[in-house]
Amino acid sequence: MQNILLSVITVVKNSENNIEKTIKSVISQKNVKFEYIVINGESTDNTPLIIEKYKESITKIISEKDDGIYDAMNKGIKNSNGDIIVFCNSGDFFYENALSKVSNIFTNNNFDYVFGTVARNYTTGKIIKYKFDPERIFYNFDFATSHSTGFFLKRSVYEKIGLYNTNFKCSSDYDLYFRLIKNKYKGTVTNKNDIIGNVASGGYSSSVSFFKHILEEAKIRIHNKQNIFVVMAIFVNSIIKNPIKVLRK
Repeated sequence: MQNILLSVITVVKNSENNIEKTIKSVISQKNVKFEYIVINGESTDNTPLIIEKYKESITKIISEKDDGIYDAMNKGIKNSNGDIIVFCNSGDFFYENALSKVSNIFTNNNFDYVFGTVARNYTTGKIIKYKFDPERIFYNFDFATSHSTGFFLKRSVYEKIGLYNTNFKCSSDYDLYFRLIKNKYKGTVTNKNDIIGNVASGGYSSSVSFFKHILEEAKIRIHNKQNIFVVMAIFVNSIIKNPIKVLRK
């Protein structure tokens, strides 16, 4: 892929304290050809004013009501033109030259997707996540780094396997991953020391109870026709291993 165009998409709603650092990290990327799309879900705080401040550096701004984060993400994809698509949602940010590093991987290799190394923040601390194990997804969804800032996928693959299933409200990215791995698309990772992005703690998924998470993940597996007995075993095992999390909310 020569002279590839990357589409960076930011989804945001009422994030006036975080959106600016996200925008700055995107528009400061150098030595790479990219477009930048911001999907604002009718924010009622100062988020729209901050976005407007950087409008000259943003390719397209869409401010309208959506039906959740995955609907907004699909909207971003449909309004993009890039060969490679990546999300950098509000609160997250790219490190210097992150996009050029990933662009070079796609330019010099025949990969369908790249998982970039990310610094992932949790309420208890930060860890560096790198590598991925495609076979692990068939029994554990924690098989890769991160969606926002860390997952780069060819547009042509979205066109073949579809966008995010909005029926899954908190884990639709796992559904996409499952389709990706099941259909044997080819991917790679950045080096451990090449940290691509920083993923903030919190976000919508953190507001959903652990039980609802594993229930939706089971539904995703069933939707993708994984063996029902395997799905039941994974579901029960998750409950047995995490009884406190199950009872917390």
